[in-house]
Amino acid sequence: MTVSTFDIGGERSVRRLGFGAMQLPTDPGPARERSIAVARRAVELGVTLIDTAHLYGWGANEQLLAEALHPYPDDLLIATKVGVAPPDPPRDAAICGRPGFLREQVEQGLRRLRVDRIELLQLHRVDPEVPLADQLGTLRELQVDGKIGHIGLSEVTVDELERARRFIDVASVQNRYNLLDREHEAVLDACAAAGIAFLPWRPVHPAVSTATGEVAAVASELGATAAQVALAWLLDRSPVVLPIPGTGTIGHLEENVAAASLRLTGDQRRRLDRLRPVTDQTP
Repeated sequence: MTVSTFDIGGERSVRRLGFGAMQLPTDPGPARERSIAVARRAVELGVTLIDTAHLYGWGANEQLLAEALHPYPDDLLIATKVGVAPPDPPRDAAICGRPGFLREQVEQGLRRLRVDRIELLQLHRVDPEVPLADQLGTLRELQVDGKIGHIGLSEVTVDELERARRFIDVASVQNRYNLLDREHEAVLDACAAAGIAFLPWRPVHPAVSTATGEVAAVASELGATAAQVALAWLLDRSPVVLPIPGTGTIGHLEENVAAASLRLTGDQRRRLDRLRPVTDQTP
């Protein structure tokens, strides 16, 4: 039987099907009001893990979630990410893991989310120009200071994960992974072996919406959509997998959340497992 919850860091229990807030419009007006309604509906539906990042609107996404949901329910965990510097023309946005920069982004995240502690803080990307010990050491110091609960990583290799675990207790890894894109299969396996939460971003590959063959067949058998089948496959893949599908509409949100109730048969699982990856990663 598929387990519906996971304890992040061995202590913070969340429902495994979360919500990714990246797609929520944040500009003032009707679109923002719809975004607030979507975030609130996610919580009403029982979502207890919401993923955001400083990068998403350069803090605007964090502010939106605070406006929609603060004061937060006790069981709600909002995870955010730091480590990308905004564009400063002519320089484009860039990965930045300098200790002072990471500290400042964490402080900004605390203010925008209106919290004293970020329960799950993820390093958005490892900066190859800064020693890993300095990047993670900074986050560890902030954790000791009580400003971070648990520390996670994003877009890392197995080797980077192993090296990171020498400096910190890694609570989560957020890599791209889905039914049709399994490039980071080895990273997921490493997380499963260590009991580390694996949050696949882009949990539903764009090609799924036009899928035929086995995906469409399984969807028909279950009376579900192809996207729901893709999410059900992730939940069935490993108990450490916590998908974070994102959307800007309540209807799509409700469809995604309903995928948590789907149960694949052994035969359906094997048929989906045999699918060949889609190599074109263009959104």
